[in-house]
Amino acid sequence: MSESSLAAPCALFVHGAGGGAWEWNVWTRVFTARGWRTHAIELEPVEGGYAATRLSDYRMQVEAAVRASSPSVLVGASLGGWLAYAVADAVSALVLVNPLPPSPWHHALRRAEPYPDVVCWRDARRLDGTLAAMPDSDAAARLYAFRSWRNESGAVLNEARAGVQLDEPSCPVLIIAAEDDEDLACSGLREMAQALNASFLNVGGGHLSPLLGRAAADRAVLAVDWLNAQKGFTTH
Repeated sequence: MSESSLAAPCALFVHGAGGGAWEWNVWTRVFTARGWRTHAIELEPVEGGYAATRLSDYRMQVEAAVRASSPSVLVGASLGGWLAYAVADAVSALVLVNPLPPSPWHHALRRAEPYPDVVCWRDARRLDGTLAAMPDSDAAARLYAFRSWRNESGAVLNEARAGVQLDEPSCPVLIIAAEDDEDLACSGLREMAQALNASFLNVGGGHLSPLLGRAAADRAVLAVDWLNAQKGFTTH
């Protein structure tokens, strides 16, 4: 690795529930093209499987990834946004994309009923369900996502849904919120941004659109431009 690449700022990407590091393929290409180094974590269930996995388990995995890659920035989407927020003291900036919000903004989550012990997004997946969840994605992205979904821990999602108090980040924060998000109320994320004095970008599309929609690269550019405007993130 060259001296110049080592000097480049590093972004660690944290995926959402039921997904994987693959969700960030477009974003990591954009960041790399703009002179950033990138790493994308793959969250794993504990030895007892998804039913035994808790938020604290995923949080420890993110903390370990931070120690391993020493990123300047954490970029998290959905559940990954919650996890990035939880370890914000380790980095110099946060980019949160449709994040599951901590307390007291968890009212932004639209789902009222609890999740089962294991959410079978892989075992019970249906192509028409993926098509409905990704209305503004092209056919290739939809098929790739359909083949890549995984199951998820219901306990993890229920913990987040119930609301968890976290320390407010001391670093700059950008929140990107999709106007037609079917899982999160955009108004709740705007309220969160205002309370944190965070930058807020309201974009079109649904919950998956900023990462997997046709405009994903444009959303990534918005994030990189915001980061490059922050002090200390000069790229070459």
